Amino acid sequence: MKPVCVVLFAAFAAMPVLAHHAGAGFSTETKVITGTVKQFQFLNPHSWIQVNVTDETGKVVEWSLEWGSPNQLGRQGIRPSTFPEGAKVTFKIRPVKGGAPVAAFQAAKFDDGHIVGKWEDGGDGQ
Repeated sequence: MKPVCVVLFAAFAAMPVLAHHAGAGFSTETKVITGTVKQFQFLNPHSWIQVNVTDETGKVVEWSLEWGSPNQLGRQGIRPSTFPEGAKVTFKIRPVKGGAPVAAFQAAKFDDGHIVGKWEDGGDGQ
């Protein structure tokens, strides 16, 4: 195989991976929700935070918040214990475009003021 073919093949093979990580399914607008952590799934390839949120009608809706891999989050000091079950937390998220209770995690603010992620007031993620 000629070197040019190898380079072209490698470039085209990488395109689906780049598209997968583009975040195109999520809105560019942010939303704030407050709820109770049901579960923090610190798993590959993406971690998920399950949050029970009471909507304006009083119905509890379970939101699924997608985040990074355990390796990526661990380098930022995030651990499986970062979001304990039952914790009351306010989340800054980017909802999925279809309107389902699914979103990309941006930041979280705990009742004690502790911030995880990038909140507009300068939270540094720790």
